Amino acid sequence: MPTSEELRLSRIRPKSGSLLVAGLLAVLLTRPAAADDRTPFSARQGLDLAQDAARVWSPDAELVYLENDEPVGDDGTAERWGYLFYSPATDESRGYTLRDGKVLEAADLEFDFSAPPLPDGWLDSGEILAVAEREAGREYCAAHGGRLSTMFLIRGAFHEKEPDRSTWTVLYTSATEPTLLVVVDAAEGKVVRKWKG
Repeated sequence: MPTSEELRLSRIRPKSGSLLVAGLLAVLLTRPAAADDRTPFSARQGLDLAQDAARVWSPDAELVYLENDEPVGDDGTAERWGYLFYSPATDESRGYTLRDGKVLEAADLEFDFSAPPLPDGWLDSGEILAVAEREAGREYCAAHGGRLSTMFLIRGAFHEKEPDRSTWTVLYTSATEPTLLVVVDAAEGKVVRKWKG
């Protein structure tokens, strides 16, 4: 009869096929990142990578627009952001989608998108979301079962008093109420306009 020590050792000794099992486990444990393994990041955290990619495409590329491409979390981060650049030299635009610290997609825009370049001093998505939530979003979501839908940054579109300023527009949607738009000055972090439509 084997001793208890021999029984314990027999359970941990390799048996036939154990190398195959070990190999399969290694493959399974080193799988590509699943959707829930992705790391959310703020809009500004992806900017350097997006600019580097755009400047390979065209050295004069200027950021003109950005938007979340995946849902935005409570802290203003998303797993994927889209950055749109314009090249004055070629008169063309190209968008870059970033996820997990990589360029996921680069695509030329098939239509004219006339927007001036964004200045460098814009506030990040987390700071802007905190303002939008405090000023209108939280109340809208609580009252109407709403949710944050989209955040986008653009210059010269929604600031009525100073149309050349850059703004973040934060959209909240609800099944029972018109969409709420909260426009926040991108440099100062102040709400400049709110409306439902």
